[in-house]
Amino acid sequence: MNIHEYQAKSLLRRYGVPTPRGRLLEEGADLGKRAEQAALSLQEECKNSVWVVKAQIHAGGRGKAGGVKLCRDLAAVRQAADDIMGKVLVTPQTGAQGKKVHLLWVEEGTEIARELYLGFVVDRALAQVVCIASTEGGMEIEEVAAHTPEKIVHVSIDPTTGFMPFHGRKLAYALGLPVTPQVIAFFRGAYQTFVDKDCAMLEINPLVVTKAGALMALDCKIGVDDNALPRQADVVEMRDIREENPQDVEASKYELAYIALDGSIGCLVNGAGLAMATMDIIKLHGGEPANFLDVGGGASKEKVAHAFKIILQDPKVRAILVNIFGGIMKCDVIAEGIIAAAQEIGLQVPLVVRLEGTRVAEGKAILASSGLSILAAEGLTDAAQKVVAAARG
Repeated sequence: MNIHEYQAKSLLRRYGVPTPRGRLLEEGADLGKRAEQAALSLQEECKNSVWVVKAQIHAGGRGKAGGVKLCRDLAAVRQAADDIMGKVLVTPQTGAQGKKVHLLWVEEGTEIARELYLGFVVDRALAQVVCIASTEGGMEIEEVAAHTPEKIVHVSIDPTTGFMPFHGRKLAYALGLPVTPQVIAFFRGAYQTFVDKDCAMLEINPLVVTKAGALMALDCKIGVDDNALPRQADVVEMRDIREENPQDVEASKYELAYIALDGSIGCLVNGAGLAMATMDIIKLHGGEPANFLDVGGGASKEKVAHAFKIILQDPKVRAILVNIFGGIMKCDVIAEGIIAAAQEIGLQVPLVVRLEGTRVAEGKAILASSGLSILAAEGLTDAAQKVVAAARG
């Protein structure tokens, strides 16, 4: 689950990581006036007459898309707020459809001497947290890796020891920073945020050195492991479903693993591995999957019906492939869910079904007697060929 920049900074501050102070603005009347009041409040608190107005969306590249504006007077703050709020920002991370801005963050300006990069991810091969640091702050780390990989430093942190002073020293040396208690505390606080909040990714870009010599997280992106959300109640409260695909939101209500894709063939499969294989064989035969959808091993009839409805909400879907290998999941339960959803919605696209495993004969009999126009498939190759042909035709 992703959270907004201002929320990520609030988590960092709990662990002693310095960030610029700011004020949040939501959509609504008198936006310009509220933006000016926020700027005046910051001026009084920070003794600073420079502000930055920043769009809050779950995507990077906001500045290039016009979502970040530096303001040196109150009139500019008002204008920036009016220009950005409600705008659809298109960045490399949003796709062509972009993301609409519903929230703004008005932040105190910062006098920047240097821009650095700091990030944390989990290295599954090492079973350790890895800190990624670079002197090339402000740039996308993927570009740095592609063009100047020697400027990236990796520091692995063993979870049995946690963050140690030598980790901080190594990072400080790599970034050309003085080895001071404040610098070490900054790195430790960022690491502890990552661990305590069950992050899948934490990125501070840029990490800046101010002209006064202080370290500050000027921007921050945090993604939290979905599997850990039951023990991260405060993070769950930060969820902004406006930033998510509507089908993804619907799927999460029924604990379905759903990811929307760009193709025209809807997929309903049980098991992540089988779902990946299904998408691969669809592409092998010239089709494009419209989604990844794993209903899980023990789905109920109702859960299957909801999965079916979510697939059919996508207007790009021209055919559907149901590929079930019954183990814990019984084929007759899948068949009943398919029929219930198809009858409720009114199925208007071709449906190809491949069933194997537990109670397969009963499942096939239920489908055959349903009166629905269903293409039965024998084997995965046959299913892929039939659904690709149906989507084209």
